[in-house]
Amino acid sequence: MRRATVGVLAGLMALSVGAARGDTFVYCSEGNPESLNPQAMTTSTAISAGRLFFNNLVEFVPGTTEIMPSLAESWDISDDGTEYTFYLRRDVPFQSNDLFTPSRPMNADDVIFSMHRQWKEDHPYHDVGESSYDYFKDMGMPELLESVEKVDDHTVRIRLSRPEAPFLADLAMPFNVVQSAEYAEQLMEAGMPEAFDKKPIGTGPFAFVDFQPDVSVRYRAFEDYWRGKQPIETLVFSITPNAAVRLTKLRAGECHLSAFPNPGDRDGIEADPSLKLLTQEGLNIGYLGMNTQRPPFHDVRVRRAINLAIDKAAIIEAVYRGAGVAAKSAIPPTMWSYNDDIDPYPYDPAAAQQLMIEAGLAEGFDTDLWYIPVSRPYNPNGKRIAELIQYDLARIGIRATLMSDEWPEYRAALQAGKPSMALYGWTGDNGDPDNFLHVLLGCTAARPGGNNIAKWCDPDYDDLVTQAKRVSDQEEREKLYRAAQQIFHDQAPWVPLAHSIVLMAARSNVEGYKMDPLGRQPFEGVGFSEK
Repeated sequence: MRRATVGVLAGLMALSVGAARGDTFVYCSEGNPESLNPQAMTTSTAISAGRLFFNNLVEFVPGTTEIMPSLAESWDISDDGTEYTFYLRRDVPFQSNDLFTPSRPMNADDVIFSMHRQWKEDHPYHDVGESSYDYFKDMGMPELLESVEKVDDHTVRIRLSRPEAPFLADLAMPFNVVQSAEYAEQLMEAGMPEAFDKKPIGTGPFAFVDFQPDVSVRYRAFEDYWRGKQPIETLVFSITPNAAVRLTKLRAGECHLSAFPNPGDRDGIEADPSLKLLTQEGLNIGYLGMNTQRPPFHDVRVRRAINLAIDKAAIIEAVYRGAGVAAKSAIPPTMWSYNDDIDPYPYDPAAAQQLMIEAGLAEGFDTDLWYIPVSRPYNPNGKRIAELIQYDLARIGIRATLMSDEWPEYRAALQAGKPSMALYGWTGDNGDPDNFLHVLLGCTAARPGGNNIAKWCDPDYDDLVTQAKRVSDQEEREKLYRAAQQIFHDQAPWVPLAHSIVLMAARSNVEGYKMDPLGRQPFEGVGFSEK
């Protein structure tokens, strides 16, 4: 039996409140959250908006991918890696609202409710709301979990059907937040269970006030938060999809932190004494996915031709403006197991045209090409990238019609397999290669609603990434992931485009904000300097 109390003091110190207190903090966000329930989220836009209400059993030390205790103070892991026993923190209060006043602190019932809701199809809240628990399913949790049991009010035992190397990191991900079983029960008895996700209740640093789509999400500091009340009384996510408008609002003092400024605005931000530019090497990938279940993209020759036809260097120069590097794999080069021995597809339109001829498509074909409607770190300007790809593809006879939709609808269309070609991307959620190679490209995630938007299922590839989940030795896992990356390259379900540097801009008096390598916006401990 292995006992873990990882970084208790260090983790809590990292979240200590040191900024000066203030009234309202406004964050200029890039888009609408698709939900306020983290169990229903797959985008960092929504994760940032929803996770502030909640805590997990374990969490990541701010600014890192290191695990620290949260609602679980400590845990035991069996020697065979299939049984985890979590010892819960006592006297952690839940928030309240006009529908609910908690009668007890957080306990084991809440942990079990939160996992069973996603896992058990006969659970009374499984079909409440609009979530189909896509992330829970893409991570293979339904097959992995064997039981989630209450030992006593402050102890939970989770049994797995097999060892799972990234399991603790998976528990720190947003879909594994702890919700209130008591709140759910009271709403069900009142005949209004749909309020559970629309007016969320958690143990986190901020409580819900209201959400107006296309306008804002509003929060208030939770007075009784177990780590201490936050420096700011009110937090506002001001939904502002246009990067230029976000920067204008930041300069005018209408917001204090702004998401993802245009790379071309870096020099201007750095020269402005009222602002500061924050940068971080991103744990991300921007890519063009091809629906491999739809002709002619079922033909690997066509997919390779498209890889050869696209001028990545031109895209990076025109759009990323020094804040991105060309991608050749499905994981970023900063992640362990990255296979740098892979030779990238060169920009070679003549070779691309020859492959099209060999595929019987000398005259080309018509297709749709969807582009991201909001700026993302891995894709600062979806429409511009799509236009450049459209031009490159036209040179080999592929006539692409550009399409898009609002962000929640766009994401849903991609996961449903609607587009033939689509721009998308990913920022890692737990620092493990599994979160890219299995979640985005494994056969489990190729189902309708899954995050494998290429709907690509290669048995040899899938066997490698599935084995890698079950092996604890990192050296062996690395070998498996490197082999999987080679298959991905050869079969070409994507055109990997770029890995970006993530940019954020803030007013100079913002204090306590630390960029998150996992793409979330952390506001715990954020406030204003006293100058």
